[in-house]
Amino acid sequence: MESESNSRVHFLLIPLLAPGHTIPMIDIAKLLARRPNVVVTIVTTPVNAARYGPNLQPHIDSGLPVRFMELPFPAAEAGLPARIESADSLPGLHLLPNFSLAVDMLQQRLEQRFESIEPRPSCILSDRYMIWTADTAVKYGIPRIIFDGMNCFKQLCTHNMYLSNVLDGLSDSDPFILPGLPDRIEITKAQLPQEFNYSDLATRDQLERVRETESTAYGIVINSFEELEQEYVNEFKKVKNGKVWCLGPLSLTNNNESGKSVRGNGKSTNEQRIVEWLDLKEPGSVIYACFGSSSRVIPQQLIELGLGLEASNRPFIWVIRAGDRATEIEEWITKTGFEERTKDQGLLIRDWAPQLLILSHPSVSGFLTHCGWNSVLEGVCAGVPLVTWPLFAEQFLNEKLVVEVLGVGVAVGAPRVVHWGMEDKFGVTVRSEQVSNAIRKVMDVGIEGNERRRKVKALGRVAESAIEEGGSSYKNLTLLIEDIREVAKRH
Repeated sequence: MESESNSRVHFLLIPLLAPGHTIPMIDIAKLLARRPNVVVTIVTTPVNAARYGPNLQPHIDSGLPVRFMELPFPAAEAGLPARIESADSLPGLHLLPNFSLAVDMLQQRLEQRFESIEPRPSCILSDRYMIWTADTAVKYGIPRIIFDGMNCFKQLCTHNMYLSNVLDGLSDSDPFILPGLPDRIEITKAQLPQEFNYSDLATRDQLERVRETESTAYGIVINSFEELEQEYVNEFKKVKNGKVWCLGPLSLTNNNESGKSVRGNGKSTNEQRIVEWLDLKEPGSVIYACFGSSSRVIPQQLIELGLGLEASNRPFIWVIRAGDRATEIEEWITKTGFEERTKDQGLLIRDWAPQLLILSHPSVSGFLTHCGWNSVLEGVCAGVPLVTWPLFAEQFLNEKLVVEVLGVGVAVGAPRVVHWGMEDKFGVTVRSEQVSNAIRKVMDVGIEGNERRRKVKALGRVAESAIEEGGSSYKNLTLLIEDIREVAKRH
């Protein structure tokens, strides 16, 4: 008879050290640990364990077999300031190579402790950019599963692009049809992610290494639900020989008020004030604007956003994140009297916002987003139509899915990717008039606006069903665990 230790499946989760990557992996950890005979260990660093601990601690206290494994972060060795252990806390982009070096140095620290991990890990589930985990998985003879945090639409788009020569001879602004998709989607080269639209932050060799380790991975976990993009899920499963598991929407693991507010930076100091402000607004009247935790938008562009929100004549919540240039936007707010002028219309938030809590409030009926996939899913799950303003990475592909395939969003008309860290080079690309027009359109109560709301609310209901027992994502989680259990038995 198998011992209890040998019958348990142990998932070793290794997220990228950035909020948009770590938070959904913590959600995966909770889902896995709720299943019988599954143990989960999340590999991270002391500062990150303290940061995300409030999200996980209630589940640990309730007896779930999930834990952090803290590896000392080699900040000093890599030339970083002390306690800088997450990409979003870097004081400047000049330190990004140092941060990447420190992350790579974690491989040796993990392997020094690997043999002492109990029970022995059955597999590694790691972020696609933690590429050293591919070598660690081979070294210890266990499968490695990729978590990319994207959707199957994006995965299929990029896979087909690699196999085609559709970009040959095209300029950045020439439109073309994305090859091999169930829908006709037109885009420009300037709107593609960095794999096909290179920036200075990642070399071709680095991107090729990411792609190479993905191709050798055992399978891939997707933060989506099959009903959202069924045709794309089906096609992508063909590419990956069926080793694709849609487990989302992962944000729905946080289905109580505490879970909605504690998402990576502890409780927002503004939480009570935000809810009280929203309670005073008419149902379905408020537009919520937030560009996510990693976006870097120049002050001049933020000013256009602020003026567009004001000109929309709708109540708004605006989460302002200007990083090391916050002083410039604050000077504009003070000098022009923007906050005072809009005090009856708008609420400005300058720290972490409880996004799930805001989106689920009945007064909110529009979400202006940078189209990061976590944010898109959170908006869809809340049944809130989107105003799409993609900035970088795969966000223009997400916009295409939201606006053209799902029909639940309105685009502001951003023309091109503004590569992360190169924002000054591109300057202002979207004007306030575009912002206000898109907001008015998405908040419209006419035939088009009502149809968008009907579609997104229906998707929100399906999303809830997907993660419940018997739903598509619930079943996929079962299939993933059983697959890894069988692999572990064979080895």
